[in-house]
Amino acid sequence: MLEYYRQHGVMTDPGVYEYMYADLPSDIPGLCRVTQGAVLHIFWAKGYGVELSEERKKEVGIRKMEGILAKISGMDHRTLAFSREPEKRVVGNCRDFSIFLVSLLRREGFPARARCGFATYFTPGRYEDHWICEYWNEEKQRWIQVDAQLDSLQLEVLKIDFDPHDLPEGKFLTGGEAWRLCRSGELDAELCGIFDMNGLWFVQGDLVRDFMALNKLEVLPWDCNNIMGGPDEKVSQDAYDLLDRIAGLTTGGDKMFGETRSLYESRAELRMPYDWQP
Repeated sequence: MLEYYRQHGVMTDPGVYEYMYADLPSDIPGLCRVTQGAVLHIFWAKGYGVELSEERKKEVGIRKMEGILAKISGMDHRTLAFSREPEKRVVGNCRDFSIFLVSLLRREGFPARARCGFATYFTPGRYEDHWICEYWNEEKQRWIQVDAQLDSLQLEVLKIDFDPHDLPEGKFLTGGEAWRLCRSGELDAELCGIFDMNGLWFVQGDLVRDFMALNKLEVLPWDCNNIMGGPDEKVSQDAYDLLDRIAGLTTGGDKMFGETRSLYESRAELRMPYDWQP
């Protein structure tokens, strides 16, 4: 399993831009700083003094690391060891910070993966749609969750009082964790989402995106497949049974890795449509 997460998937492979990974630090805080020096969050841009044009906002739709790195290189051809000024960073969101760090970690030989779910530290009383990174710490023998988006500015604005390089339990819920809590009645699904989008259907989408991410397909937050619902769609009992099974797999620990992979490969509705291109 660890070897699987050491290897790039289609989204995290830097392709011809691997040269940009030269001379980078190998520690987690250092790699987070590299990520923060290359990506500008679309919703935080004004906080860094950048007014984004509509054209630049489209960069948030770049799916693959190779494309992200191509955009960065087009603005500044130097390696990622050189932090860019905010206006020279690629425009992205939490998913992009996460796959960026995953890509850097895999290049350094760390087992790493992106997780999709909900963060509790952006809006009090809300579970906000979010992505983070997990990496395997050999010394501690556990997966450690990292929020690569939280730089010094965001830590101050959000009044974060915990280490973003080792998220305390409960600060971030994976899609599967949120789904199970909502299904049991322990969490109100209406508190889960972003902007004016919320509810169990939204949790359902993040559950499936997290499942795909564990299979190394880290889709965009708005990419959907046939098992993801909408706000007005009814969910059949068969679909609930499948979603509950997925939630059990994604929250069941490393012993569920084999079944997670086999279910993903055997059920077409859990993957992206055949005509979808990353």
